[in-house]
Amino acid sequence: MEDLISTAIEAHGGLGRYDRYGSATAHIRVGGSLWPLKGREGILRHVAVRVDLHRQHVSHYPFTAPHLRTSFTFERVAVETVSGEVKAERFDTRASFPSDLHSRWDDLQVAYFAGYAMWTYLTAPFTFGWPGFEAVELPPIIEEGETWRRLQVTFPDHVATHCPQQVFHFGSDGLLRRHDYTAEVINAGPAAHYTSDYREFDGIMVPTRRRVHRVSEDGTVLRDTELVTIDVESVLFI
Repeated sequence: MEDLISTAIEAHGGLGRYDRYGSATAHIRVGGSLWPLKGREGILRHVAVRVDLHRQHVSHYPFTAPHLRTSFTFERVAVETVSGEVKAERFDTRASFPSDLHSRWDDLQVAYFAGYAMWTYLTAPFTFGWPGFEAVELPPIIEEGETWRRLQVTFPDHVATHCPQQVFHFGSDGLLRRHDYTAEVINAGPAAHYTSDYREFDGIMVPTRRRVHRVSEDGTVLRDTELVTIDVESVLFI
């Protein structure tokens, strides 16, 4: 277990380098079938997202208007002006999500989902050795002609994420290839999230292409549908 965690962390830039930074700001383009399904097509079409690397705090901007941004933490999500004036906020946001897959999301639900998702994506695998995280190496699988080692990670209760237990697949170079989870707030079943087109930003390896597909009951990845797409244009670690 420790060996795979260490291999993955070193491949992505190393913990020593990661710990030098306090935040990452990425310019991204987000699409996929999820957003029109939730009545929010284009809401994150071209945005910047700032992620704190050592605590769970995220902000997307602009958000619905040029002067607005989001503020996400485990306890609270808000929409505020760039000067910090709160326009809307909610505590215990996870409990507000509708169970109907086709129900529209409001601004705070979008901010919550996008906030925890991008924090999970931009901090993995560096968080896996943190207190409260538990990891077990699973048997490898062969996909796309390559053997992928797999790490089953259980997230602590104080971290908001898709679901408590997730599986991360790593290639022979130690870089993340696939990330499996069930996004509980969507209620659409299991998903396979593929990562590719890696680039180095400030010494950290970041996949610039992410594609999320639904997984059928028999485990088949439904590649003909892209639930969420994320394309990263640039990342600045400071």
